[in-house]
Amino acid sequence: MVIGRVLQEQVQEAVEALREGDLVAFPTETVYGLGANANNPDAVRKIFRLKGRPSTHPVIVHIDHPRYLQRWVRDMTPEAKKLADAFWPGPLTLVAKRALAVNDVITGGQDTVAIRVPNHPIAQQLLNAFGGGIAAPSANRYGHVSPTRAEHVREEFGDELKLVLDGGDCKVGLESTIVSCLGDGPRVLRPGSISLSQLRAVAPNIQTGPNPAAPRVPGSTTRHYSPQTPVNVVPSRRLDVVIDELSGEHEKVAVLAMRPPAKTTRYMTWINAGIRPDLYGRQLYANLRTLDKSGAKILLVEEVPEGERWDAVRDRLKRAASAENIVTYDQDIAAWVADFGDEGEMV
Repeated sequence: MVIGRVLQEQVQEAVEALREGDLVAFPTETVYGLGANANNPDAVRKIFRLKGRPSTHPVIVHIDHPRYLQRWVRDMTPEAKKLADAFWPGPLTLVAKRALAVNDVITGGQDTVAIRVPNHPIAQQLLNAFGGGIAAPSANRYGHVSPTRAEHVREEFGDELKLVLDGGDCKVGLESTIVSCLGDGPRVLRPGSISLSQLRAVAPNIQTGPNPAAPRVPGSTTRHYSPQTPVNVVPSRRLDVVIDELSGEHEKVAVLAMRPPAKTTRYMTWINAGIRPDLYGRQLYANLRTLDKSGAKILLVEEVPEGERWDAVRDRLKRAASAENIVTYDQDIAAWVADFGDEGEMV
């Protein structure tokens, strides 16, 4: 894994840009963020315009230390405090009742705010030097694959974004675990690298699954994290059959699998992502971007195993493969269409 280093002069340039109301892309341990001064509503609105992000979709506020929570949160439940103590700095976002001064543009008009303390030296350096909160969703067009390298950010925005702090490859590579800590008790709203078992070791009453009363959070739409190439998740036992069917029709196919190919053809681009969930997740978005550039008509992803160590990866792959892109090669995929086809917002 490549870790970048930035000069203090570059950090200071980023701080000045934030204070002037401009946007800055910066690395975290999860993905690269597109940051604005969280106390400047006009600056935060620039994030929405540049990404093409719906105004009702909240953004996460990043701070460098929990001691600044009172600026953003008016009520931290006992469970929230325990989770913060256990996992901050780190890839955990907590959702709590917002402080009165927090603007609607941050929260998507809700009475809650999403906040975290990132564990990346450059993010910490930037936040410490800036001395305030930075509102930052992932640094990509809305709904696209999240960036885990500075070059991904530049590919997304080109000259529209002037300043990108290059921190090399992100260590985690998947967005943070999001936990709502409100009156009905803690609930996981988005899986991430912090597993349910780890969370329950700190907050045993934590819940999972949908709840109509839960606040809206980033990355929760049915289709998200999507390449331009249509993505299909295929059961392992069917992968070679599907590839043969498509290759027989001389269709170019891109494949993300957990093993090497049984055979190669000139119509196939294959990435073996391996069987370790941490490494698979770390490289997932970079691999999807690579395969997206292959010129394939379809991108096939081998179904990943069950179990909580794969929950975050499985969540991202389900959202990358929208219902409209799922080809019903067998009953498993047909059932998925039935389960997810009418759920959520298509973007």
